[in-house]
Amino acid sequence: MNKFSVIFKLSFINTIFFYLPVLANNSPVDYVNTLVGTQSKFELSTGNTYPAIAMPWGMNFWTPQTGDMGDGWTYTYNADKIKGFKQTHQPSPWMNDYGQFSLMPVTGGVVFEQNQRASWFSHKAEIAKPYYYKVYLADHDVTTEMTVTERSSLFRFTFPEEQNSYVIVDAFDKGSYIKIIPEENKIIGYSTRNSGGVPENFKNYFIIVFDKPFQFTAVALDNAIKTNQTEIEGNHAGGIIGFSTHKGEQIHARVASSFISFEQAELNLQELGDGDFDRLTEKGKNRWNEILSKIEIEDNDIDNLRTFYSCLYRSVLFPRAFYEINAEGETIHYSPYNGQVLPGYLFTDTGFWDTFRSLFPLLNLIYPSMNEKMQEGLVNTYKESGFLPEWASPGHRDCMVGNNSASVVADAYIKGLQGYDIELLWEALKHGANDQLKGTASGRVAFEAYNRLGYVPNNIGVGQNVARTLEYAYNDWCIYTLGKKLGKPDSEIEIYKQRSLNYKNVYNPSEKLMVGKDDRGKFNPRFSATDWSGDFCEGNSWHWSFCVFHDPQGLIDLMGGNEAFNHMMDSVFVIPSYLGIKSRGVIHEMREMQVMNMGQYAHGNQPIQHMVYLYNYSGEPWKAQYRVRDIMEKLYSATPDGYCGDEDNGQTSAWYIFSALGFYPVCPGTDQYIIGTPLFKEAKLHLENGKCLTIEAKNNSSANKYIRSIKLNGKNHTLNYFKHNTLVEGGKIQFFMDNEPNLKRGSTKEAAPYSFSLANE
Repeated sequence: MNKFSVIFKLSFINTIFFYLPVLANNSPVDYVNTLVGTQSKFELSTGNTYPAIAMPWGMNFWTPQTGDMGDGWTYTYNADKIKGFKQTHQPSPWMNDYGQFSLMPVTGGVVFEQNQRASWFSHKAEIAKPYYYKVYLADHDVTTEMTVTERSSLFRFTFPEEQNSYVIVDAFDKGSYIKIIPEENKIIGYSTRNSGGVPENFKNYFIIVFDKPFQFTAVALDNAIKTNQTEIEGNHAGGIIGFSTHKGEQIHARVASSFISFEQAELNLQELGDGDFDRLTEKGKNRWNEILSKIEIEDNDIDNLRTFYSCLYRSVLFPRAFYEINAEGETIHYSPYNGQVLPGYLFTDTGFWDTFRSLFPLLNLIYPSMNEKMQEGLVNTYKESGFLPEWASPGHRDCMVGNNSASVVADAYIKGLQGYDIELLWEALKHGANDQLKGTASGRVAFEAYNRLGYVPNNIGVGQNVARTLEYAYNDWCIYTLGKKLGKPDSEIEIYKQRSLNYKNVYNPSEKLMVGKDDRGKFNPRFSATDWSGDFCEGNSWHWSFCVFHDPQGLIDLMGGNEAFNHMMDSVFVIPSYLGIKSRGVIHEMREMQVMNMGQYAHGNQPIQHMVYLYNYSGEPWKAQYRVRDIMEKLYSATPDGYCGDEDNGQTSAWYIFSALGFYPVCPGTDQYIIGTPLFKEAKLHLENGKCLTIEAKNNSSANKYIRSIKLNGKNHTLNYFKHNTLVEGGKIQFFMDNEPNLKRGSTKEAAPYSFSLANE
């Protein structure tokens, strides 16, 4: 073995990677940085993530806790103290957490309060991987390690020589319970803390079993320590157990929880097997490699690999499993919709407003069997609540706009997923389009006005009117498209076909943009295209006017044809980013757009993320290639500030995954992926059907971002899209790259992807 081979295999030195290809299938999980996006705060998000120590789609995540109890910013990179190690189910700081509790090792005096027990730490003494976490707690001279399964975890605490070593169990406030059982080296308890979306009987039951007898026990209630009790219930319950330790002594804590019962938590504890920490760590690593290696990347740039696999890690965390396996081996779940324990799958902690765009399409392409379970979970949600969720955490929540469960259901079935009750989901979609679950975002807010007028007016006490109208029109197209696929009669689906064109009702030709109007049809006289909110949701008209996913050609026609449309698209990037910043109280999305210096393009929020791909519909696909590469290179990295806004449950990450591969699902519900520009020299998609799709980018580089030509399975490919069935059959896509745009390729009308208007000519 030569010198360079030894260096390559053993050290992964960046300079070597500069010259030698990096093969990601070696161990893709090693490229993941779980701290990407954690350098965030209320005023400015660079991801608003936390390091989730978890299995893919696992029921329980764990994370070090630097924030206060109840703070949505549970871990921030700039913090310097850890207050505990928390089981979390938090999808975002804005939704906050539910069912959380924590463990914290301490030495010295008996303490409980979060700031008294907190310890300084350094990222230099921290290892954060998807399946394993390790940190040195300097104030206590204790090293904490943890590894996880789907519903349980194993802690390994390495203590110093100390007569007074303790582990604190904090069940958090808002209603909790702790019982210490010394004869079994066990603590049991429950947490009821939540941020909404739960029935009255909600509890997260947990069990913690140590491998060393307790020499000290105490409980705490509202931070008052009681040494003469082993059981406590109240607002804020906790427990403390202690022992003397010798230098380097390792004490293990086996932890599991259940939303069903203590008995089910005991069953979930069996996931740990014999409790061998190193074996479980290796098992977790293998599971992550199994999932991440479905996409195998070859490239010279290790930073690109780190960004890609860090994004793929985020893309397979949510929606999380909310089901458990009973003693008979049956899949069951506690329903956050009706409080009952029922059979079957359930998933939660995702907002379809975000994730319909590319996260669920990614599942349909790479992990379809997982989404089949999620679709069964949607069937159960409808059975248990009468509605499909739009934002679930864990039950229905009142957050965001749209009725995008229609997209999630339609795209899965159009892409060939099966094995669940699609007929019941069809009924659910029709019901949700014509009703609303009060106090939540499920169904359609203002459906009566929308169905009567063809848009949501801005003078009926309902905000975000243009945003709702545009998404309802797309959602109606999804229902219509699914109905056609299911063979439903025209008498049943024609109304949704008609409503698919309702986006036209909020288009103002004098502005060439989408504008709100009242119930008499009068457009907003105070309209300014850069003003945020009002008739729009977390954005302005420049962001929302291109949200006609299903009919770009119809939008192009409204704006006056390709030239006028491309001018409007170009304008997004040249209108100064500071315009509109004073139109309302500043929210973090506004600040994130302002500081990125890309004009009015606001990639940190979802509505505009597809926009640059629309150049493929208007005869200038090379502009999509330029913009996609620019966004990938400027706005993503594998660093703590690696996103340009909220990561949002895998959506912003999935955008990068698709874009780096060279295509993107602009319109979920079609069978098309719109071509952008590939980032890597080669990517292999190892599909669940056993086929392999190889994507090669010849002569690819940072400068060579433009596509000169494409071959699909050896034949020239002149279209601006690939079809789903073609991709899942495997084969080879070859991109031939150049540093100058090819102004002819993809410029004809025949090369353009699907548009509803063209399909109905």
